[in-house]
Amino acid sequence: MFARVKDLLIGPAIPTQSIGHKQLNKIRALAAFSPDALASIAYANQEIYLGLIVAGSMGLAYAWPIGLAITGVLVIVALSYYQTIHGYPSGGGSYIVARANLGVLPGLVAAAALLIDYVLNAAVSLTAGVAALASAFPVLWSYRVLLALALLVVITLINLRGLRESGTFMAVPVYLFLATYLSMLAYGTVRLFIDGPTPIALSAPRRLSR
Repeated sequence: MFARVKDLLIGPAIPTQSIGHKQLNKIRALAAFSPDALASIAYANQEIYLGLIVAGSMGLAYAWPIGLAITGVLVIVALSYYQTIHGYPSGGGSYIVARANLGVLPGLVAAAALLIDYVLNAAVSLTAGVAALASAFPVLWSYRVLLALALLVVITLINLRGLRESGTFMAVPVYLFLATYLSMLAYGTVRLFIDGPTPIALSAPRRLSR
């Protein structure tokens, strides 16, 4: 009975000799490995902007420098991945690359840092996503913790089924997010050239009366 439930939830075990044949195409690979970066731009921009608003117009003046710094970090990460892919065509994560070039201890530090990053990314991403969902549907606000835990269980089960299955499942939200996000940027750019910059008095949140 337990074996049937396990196979239903996470799928049957794959023979070790068959793992090498379970490869992802580019479409699934992008969906499987890009959510870490995409989750950051989904909520980080808003949180940075809200933090700058607290400092007023002086704080908003740092929006462009912070945006350029983030862009620079993303460029460095992209170049690092590009070099890693060509240097380790058979696969090489942070632990493998750091251990091969710096030693065992730096490799373990890189692996530990990556595990912490995954935990924090899942926690913050689910929290931000459920908060956005609850803001659109206020009836869910009282159940936001249970909803976040339920989504965490679903994501865990999907990843336990295997990399190919998780890539297939994540393809829908990832490409839907990319389409809506890029469309939003294009629309905002067009409106910027047509209407010009929006005065800060119209976009800044109003002070709540006591």
